[in-house]
Amino acid sequence: MTGIIFDLDGTLWDSTDEVAIAWNQALRGFSKIVHTLTGDELKREFGKPLEEIMDNLFPGLSGPEKEELAACLYQAENERVESAPCILYDRMPETIRRLSETYPLFIVSNCQKGYIEAFLKNTGLGGYFKDFTCPGDTGRLKGDNIRIIMERNGIEDAVYVGDTQGDADACRKAGIPMIYAAYGFGDVEGDYETIHSFDALLHIDYEGMKLRSK
Repeated sequence: MTGIIFDLDGTLWDSTDEVAIAWNQALRGFSKIVHTLTGDELKREFGKPLEEIMDNLFPGLSGPEKEELAACLYQAENERVESAPCILYDRMPETIRRLSETYPLFIVSNCQKGYIEAFLKNTGLGGYFKDFTCPGDTGRLKGDNIRIIMERNGIEDAVYVGDTQGDADACRKAGIPMIYAAYGFGDVEGDYETIHSFDALLHIDYEGMKLRSK
């Protein structure tokens, strides 16, 4: 195994309550929106394509209105999560540090440009990840972005750590195995290597996963 690629929300951390605060503050400038969002609502949406999230949460807006609103929401979100007390999954930072001693680590998330950078600034873990990307950088979704990361870094074999069916579908498209983070936001269909705590990644047989996936 030559690389471990991570999802972000629901896998490395839970920022939903802080994002809800940022979005609700930004929404005050839009007279057509009277709904107050909650972290639980955002948990059901995070990980989906950005356009789908806007369609689900704000179905009454026109396309241009959604684009204008999205720009404001994501700017407010990035600014807040750079320093907000987001929830880091138990033993995540120390596990990342230990894994990085053996494997190159990467992040691929279905998020806007600047969000992964905000996570890295907040946690101080930027030095442990070799590369990252997202639709905000490439205009492509997760399955394609996994391949982009692998090709850009000369990674022949990789495993993805994620928490939703969308992650599982992206791994299938990219042709790599997935580790299901069952503590996260979603469920997956099928038989996957499963972890119930982040530090369980220290005990995975990554070479065995590669062989089983062939």
